Amino acid sequence: MSSVSVGQSARVGLPRLGNQLWRTRMSTRRNLSSYLVTPKELHEALKKNPPSPISPDARVIPLCAAWFLPNDERTGIQVFREQRIPKARFFDLDKAIDKRSPYPHMLPDGKGFAAAVSELGIRREDVVVVYDTKELGIFSAPRVAWTFRIFGHPRVHILNNFKQWVAEGYPTESGELYNVECNPYPIPELVSERVASFEEAREVALDSNKEGAEGIQVLDARPSGRFTGKDPEPREGLSSGHMPGSISVPFSAVLDPETKMFLPADQLKKVFEEKGVDPNKPIISTCGTGVTACAIDTALEVAGYPNSRKVYDGGWTEWAQRVQPSENLILKSE
Repeated sequence: MSSVSVGQSARVGLPRLGNQLWRTRMSTRRNLSSYLVTPKELHEALKKNPPSPISPDARVIPLCAAWFLPNDERTGIQVFREQRIPKARFFDLDKAIDKRSPYPHMLPDGKGFAAAVSELGIRREDVVVVYDTKELGIFSAPRVAWTFRIFGHPRVHILNNFKQWVAEGYPTESGELYNVECNPYPIPELVSERVASFEEAREVALDSNKEGAEGIQVLDARPSGRFTGKDPEPREGLSSGHMPGSISVPFSAVLDPETKMFLPADQLKKVFEEKGVDPNKPIISTCGTGVTACAIDTALEVAGYPNSRKVYDGGWTEWAQRVQPSENLILKSE
């Protein structure tokens, strides 16, 4: 079986979708009960709505989002070939990107997203359940799920999680990717109010602790050593540290240390309360390159925090390269 790359060009002439409000998009009826789904829920949904190439009805599509940091010897496609949910498809986080950007896996435009999804054979009416690696539990899947939502895909979920799927004995398979028939996916518009730019993050940092500032909270998902500046960044040449006024919320804090599943809603709420996060103020989540920031954004949603949330797409990789030394916008803690 030959693999299907998400980096190839999409078919021409795809229809364009109009921009709609985020809340309207998210209120579309779902086949699954909540944004996070259990292995049992996914297994039962797959039995009812398998990803058949001939069915005209909405299908449940398991989508592997496996990805590792650049200083890790493993690769997403490698672990996907080794073990995956049967009939799953692979979303390459390093290919479905803005190829003009100097920063890693920045969001593509609507045409680029439609090309990636079209080549995976995913239709707009399909239910997409994104999952992570067995090794990490939860890591990059929230980023891919967030990307689908940012582009308005109506029914998107995160499996909580593949590590647990394997532990509970649900079926897996191995081998090369399947050939899937391309489906022209309508070119969507980005829900821009959910994405924070460098300029916006910089303004928040400059206004930190100033009287009359909007009080936007920046939550940093990187490990605490990188936040304080004690540990190096995984990308060579980048200074570690943090933005003025930002709050350290390592993404590991929202996961169970054993199962690597997201903590229950009440425990997540307690995590954010202990970090001093105000549910009544806007939040920007950030990390190294916009990946684990989406795990924090997911945890905020599960914990019941309001919709005034954004993700800084460029993350620390963009920040550390663009701020000027004279601005003193990279702080280190003792």
